[in-house]
This record gives sequence, structure tokens and C-alpha cells, in this order.
Amino acid sequence: MGFRLPAIANAKKILTRSLSGSKTLDIPKGYFAVYVGESQKKRFVIPISYLNHPSFQDLLSQAEEEYGYDHPMGGITFPCNEHTFLDLTSRPSE
Repeated sequence: MGFRLPAIANAKKILTRSLSGSKTLDIPKGYFAVYVGESQKKRFVIPISYLNHPSFQDLLSQAEEEYGYDHPMGGITFPCNEHTFLDLTSRPSE
């Protein structure tokens, strides 16, 4: 399995920015919070290991293009609906 280092570096930058503005007390070690939804945002706490999945990295790139690194939700916000996000996160590692 190969890693796309620039994508991982961008993901770490997003994650660091996200954690600095979120409630880190309710997030277990090895996880981070993201917000998903079109009008109503729903919060998900997901494993950091997702950062290695190419499809998840693509979603991170879309989030960066849509919202940048400084989003008012205080965390990573994905520009997709909840169903799409759940489908993506339920797939086995690529």
C-alpha cells in the first residue's frame, strides 16, 4: 500500500487546525471529529487511521477546496451528505 505524502501532510494540517478549535476532551486518543451534512451538520468521531485511505484523502481535499482550513464549525467539515459519508467510511481499506 502506497501513501500519498502530500495528502497526508495536508490532512495533518487540517487535523491540527481542527483539534485546536474543537472540544478535545470528548474525543478518545487516536480519533478526531468531523462534521457532515448539507444543511444540518452532524458530528462524527472517527479513527485517525482513516487519513491513510485514498478515498478519505479525496474527501479531505474537497473539504479544503470548499471551506479552507478555517471553518466556523471548529472542525473538519465535509461537503457531502451523511449517507455518502457513511458509505465511504463503511468500505474496507482500499
